[in-house]
Amino acid sequence: MSLRSFRKVPTCDNDVLVVGSGAGGSVVARELAAAGRQVTVLEEGPRVGTDRIAAATPAENLRRLYRQGGLTPVFGTPTLAYGEGRCVGGTTVVNGGLLWDPPPALLHRWAAESGIGGYRAADLAGHLAAVARRLGVAAQPHGDGNRDSRLLAAGAEHLGWRWQPSQRAVRGCLHRNRCTTGCPSGAKQSMAVSYLPEAESLGARILPGTRVLRVLHRDGAVRGVLAAGPGGRTVVHRAREVFLAAGPLQTPALMQRSRIHRETAGRELSLHVNLRTVARFGDPVHADRGTIFTAQVHQFADDGVLMMPSNVTRGTLAAALASRPPQLLDRLLAAFALLGSYTTQVRLQGKARLRATPGGLLLRHGMTSADHSRLREAFRRTSEVLFAAGARELVPPVATARPLHTPAEAAEFCRRVRPADWELVSVHGMASARMGLPERGGVCDGHGRPHGFRGLRVCDASVLPGVTGISPQGTVMAFAHEIAERFLTAGPGRP
Repeated sequence: MSLRSFRKVPTCDNDVLVVGSGAGGSVVARELAAAGRQVTVLEEGPRVGTDRIAAATPAENLRRLYRQGGLTPVFGTPTLAYGEGRCVGGTTVVNGGLLWDPPPALLHRWAAESGIGGYRAADLAGHLAAVARRLGVAAQPHGDGNRDSRLLAAGAEHLGWRWQPSQRAVRGCLHRNRCTTGCPSGAKQSMAVSYLPEAESLGARILPGTRVLRVLHRDGAVRGVLAAGPGGRTVVHRAREVFLAAGPLQTPALMQRSRIHRETAGRELSLHVNLRTVARFGDPVHADRGTIFTAQVHQFADDGVLMMPSNVTRGTLAAALASRPPQLLDRLLAAFALLGSYTTQVRLQGKARLRATPGGLLLRHGMTSADHSRLREAFRRTSEVLFAAGARELVPPVATARPLHTPAEAAEFCRRVRPADWELVSVHGMASARMGLPERGGVCDGHGRPHGFRGLRVCDASVLPGVTGISPQGTVMAFAHEIAERFLTAGPGRP
């Protein structure tokens, strides 16, 4: 997979190539450009500005900004849908803008398990502070809307459970409630409106519509990539250094296609999965008014379970409940003002696995019996806090289940639900090319370099040593800052 194999393909020379423009790639692009390196960012998806996002419908943006409209299947029992961004700015354009610092105990455990030092809380504190400052991270106030968040917080307080205001990268949120299909006001500080414009002002170049097909290397030395640009024209981008930041699915798939640790990259993919529960209250909630959410229940965070409201419109509600009987859907839509939609995020113990195929990706998860028990307990606790908040009826995330009206009915539902029954989605993958010593299953070293390769680094969620249990963007950005700093400190020509 060397340059010699593509002698007849047009070439261009670069200093540093960054493959992908999400949380990890944008950090590296900005930091290296600030240090005077000539940086080129290759992004498979389109560049879509705030004006175009605002002018389009959420459904149009879903198709434009997500890979496969947000419906990449992960096969298993049950099959779940994985959503990832595919645009300039990556998934940061379509996530909720949550920025949580990784817990110090988690980083300590990762260091002990991976055998890699330099990524504990004290090491990352400066990077996390820089990210928070640049993106304006702060507790999100409820504002005029977000009664769904107020109700969740009230339910948690009634039970004596711990909740926190959401920490978000937002400047002047207008509460348009379209976070997951692109912010129409530009308030959410995605990479597309923050790090990437800074990188460009420092001389970086961004090439949208450019899909990297292979990483080119010989005898362990990476020399560039083969890419298909707009219109499908292939070009060899030669480079002194290549940073992979295509995301936890596409980065290991690209490594496999390039014969770089093809048996270990993507062998283990860690996931959070989401349960969605629709709650009907006695009084109006108007959950379509406000931002994605302003409260998150952290009482069971140590168990890998978080609870929060989620964006809801008539369209998203109808899509979420499309498999329900028409009479139930009609009744709920008629009572739309009384409804709230709530997401329970659960950290899985079982790993998923991905394999690059000629047609794309094949993903399969290995959810364990312990994971199923955790899902049942997570839903039971969710029903408990929603009934405490005043819910009159809950629609669980199982197509064949009847609505629930009491905690006793919820407990009986949890006793009977089977693993194949759950309707699950995931938007958080990580650790698919994880950092660690080779003898401990690590794919990359402490600099993000795949073991045995020179001129190549991984700097996205793939390289995290494990699963975070919280929204991983802040952790990814801190790791990317550290990887960029180590690269720059090493100096030209040094490994």
